[in-house]
Amino acid sequence: MEQKGIQTWARILLFICGLALIAVLFVPIWRIDLDAPQYPEGLRLLIFADKLGGNVDIINGLNHYIGMKTLHASDFIEFTVLKYIIIFFALAFCITSVIGKRKFLYLLFILFVAFGVLAMVDFWRWEYNYGHNLDPNAAIIVPGMAYQPPLIGFKQLLNFGAYSVPDIGGWIFVAVGAIILMLVIIEWRAARNSVKSKPVMAMIISFSMLALSSCAQKPKPIHYGSDQCSFCKMTISDNRFGAQLITSKGKIYNFDDIHCLQTYLDAQAATLSGKEHIYFTNFCSDHSLIASQDAYLLKSSELKSPMGGNIAAFNQPDSLQKMKDFYHGSSISWTDIKPK
Repeated sequence: MEQKGIQTWARILLFICGLALIAVLFVPIWRIDLDAPQYPEGLRLLIFADKLGGNVDIINGLNHYIGMKTLHASDFIEFTVLKYIIIFFALAFCITSVIGKRKFLYLLFILFVAFGVLAMVDFWRWEYNYGHNLDPNAAIIVPGMAYQPPLIGFKQLLNFGAYSVPDIGGWIFVAVGAIILMLVIIEWRAARNSVKSKPVMAMIISFSMLALSSCAQKPKPIHYGSDQCSFCKMTISDNRFGAQLITSKGKIYNFDDIHCLQTYLDAQAATLSGKEHIYFTNFCSDHSLIASQDAYLLKSSELKSPMGGNIAAFNQPDSLQKMKDFYHGSSISWTDIKPK
């Protein structure tokens, strides 16, 4: 017979999660940091469950000049309903803990993930509307320019660098989501002899993987002929040799040559975390960006790359071999040439 009750330690964890969600009502959930030379200490917009905090007045003053709407909590219905949604989930976690039935745990997980996805979609929609619906009579108008902050990570907006990241409340949500995912997996394994539980778990795993995949860090296309190399400051023009670095905060740096990337990494070694994502332009075919760990590299003096690195990247070993027969040179890997 299947043991339908949730294990005692798991029920305790669920109750703690419920209490943690109550704490979200009193701390900021998200924040947007703005860095610019004229504000050496930076500006910060804090988003709570029912209000805005931080340097709201200064940010509203800047928004006025570029045609963005000023920010007021009363303009957002989300600040009216979000606190009640959080209370609902806090109670739901505590009630599930008391009832101790697996089917309630599975349902709670699906509802919690669905809420997380919908919340991020709504946040993106809010950012899009504020960044694109600009006053045509604003004092400063840059043709074709929009001021939508990043959903998560970094984005350059004129001379401001904008960082959008979870704050204390957001990390509580992330931790609670990770805990309930863990409990669902453990409880399903405890009930794996039940035939009926298998399709339920398959649905839960598919749902959670879909949600997690939407948050994956991905490279952004390099705009050849307009983007500048982050090291040498020259325009990136040759679409066979580009490279891209994405920091742990999501900030993107483009390079016109692997040599420029190497030099930049060496110069910035003290400030980098070691968790950066590195991509190389595929020398052949569509010139898409390839993750450094998946790239096959060819070094040859006959390649003539923009800054003399003379290294080309390929997504397939047979593509590398064909070019090697033509350009000669030697096959290398990123670990061979990556600055230590």
